[in-house]
Amino acid sequence: MNKSIKELHDSLKKGEVTSEDLIKEALEKSHDINAKYNAFVTIIDDAKPTSLTDNLLSGIPFGIKDNYSTKDILTTGSSNALKDYVPFFNATAVQKLLDAGAVPVNKTVLDEFGMGGTGTTGHTGIVKNPWDPKRMTAGSSAGSACAVALGVYPYALGSDTGDSIRKPAAYCGIVGYKPTYGMISRYGLFPFASSLDHCGVLTRNVLDAAIVVDTMKGIDKNDMTSWDSKDINLYKSINGEVKGKKLCYIKELCDLNNYENPTEELKSHLNNFMDKLEIFKKLGIEIDCVSIPKNLLDALPSVYVAISCAEATSNLSNLTGIIFGPRGNGKNVTEMMMDHRTKGFSPLIKRRLVIGSYILQKEQQERYFKNAQRVRRLLVDAWKKLYEKYDAVILPVGSGPAKHLDGSKDILTKDTAPLEEHLQIGNFGGFPSITIPDGFVNNLPVGLNITGNCYDDANILNIAYALENAMEYKNQIAKEVR
Repeated sequence: MNKSIKELHDSLKKGEVTSEDLIKEALEKSHDINAKYNAFVTIIDDAKPTSLTDNLLSGIPFGIKDNYSTKDILTTGSSNALKDYVPFFNATAVQKLLDAGAVPVNKTVLDEFGMGGTGTTGHTGIVKNPWDPKRMTAGSSAGSACAVALGVYPYALGSDTGDSIRKPAAYCGIVGYKPTYGMISRYGLFPFASSLDHCGVLTRNVLDAAIVVDTMKGIDKNDMTSWDSKDINLYKSINGEVKGKKLCYIKELCDLNNYENPTEELKSHLNNFMDKLEIFKKLGIEIDCVSIPKNLLDALPSVYVAISCAEATSNLSNLTGIIFGPRGNGKNVTEMMMDHRTKGFSPLIKRRLVIGSYILQKEQQERYFKNAQRVRRLLVDAWKKLYEKYDAVILPVGSGPAKHLDGSKDILTKDTAPLEEHLQIGNFGGFPSITIPDGFVNNLPVGLNITGNCYDDANILNIAYALENAMEYKNQIAKEVR
């Protein structure tokens, strides 16, 4: 399954392959890789082929992150709190793909309820990086990134609250696209932090990302934050013409002089990024270096923790074990709820809910929650100011390739935190944001990110497409480092 969506569609039309063949291959690969990489919560062995239509997705298998509601299919959020939950309805995004004739073949592992960036906290175990199993995939869309990188299918659904599509894409050498907030309905997506949550997709090339989001997007009466995008056709808008476009990168994040004792991986990653900018300039793109106040960038991680934990505490308040999920033991409702949450939530989730509850206390709201919202506004305004002059901000993803699962060889310091966390600004502002692979460090993939202004998705994807074609990493399949 190393072909693009369009190539698979053409093969189906020519009779070179059938939907049954594609499903069989995807299921066989799912079982083969799950034993080693632990990418799936559920493999849908009874997946049925669909008829070939003019829709490019018809008859083609795909994966669904296990925080999207799927009717009559186990949907756990990778948590013991919902380990037996089978929904009675499909998420809107999933239903749109089903209506197009796409075929789901598995539900992918995530960090529990999407709260994590490592791919290590799902209740079924750690998702391992397909390029090096000793390293992480990042998260929370860990299983989706792993499966797409290994060629199980051409695309899988993800969700992105801080960088949960885009960083796993970089670590796995593929494309991760989070469209403008509300372009895809969140109805049926398990909420983490509602003002930050985005639906999106992981693919192996930019065109495939456009095709999938074209199918999923649209206004939905069940999601009041969704908006009418019927006049936007992402796939047809892509032509690769980028001469005269203007991009900028941020000195405080990209200048090695800003890092005390930088690691060799960080040096290689930033030097690779700067080298790629020189290639992109040859396309006729103007690329400038700009500055953002360092104290504002340093506040990024704290702002994200405060807002996301507060919203998560509210959103997960329905997980009581009374309405759904394993019933807790106790003499009364309070004891049953406590037992359910004690047994059902991992230590990470418990910590985040405690933090969120504290931040939301009346006595603490001004100091933590409201101040975090104020800094969020300052960050969004700083980026909006850039979009008055530039089409997009282009930056490296993280401080290098995938981190080690045991953490023994990774040095993450205070000065690298903004570089690791800057993708969160795309969630703070609801901006369209896409990660594409841009090379290798120590034989492991690294990526760059392009983030633009709200509703400018077609422009952002077209820029990403042009940059992708100027490099040599499109449609790559993971090859384990020996």
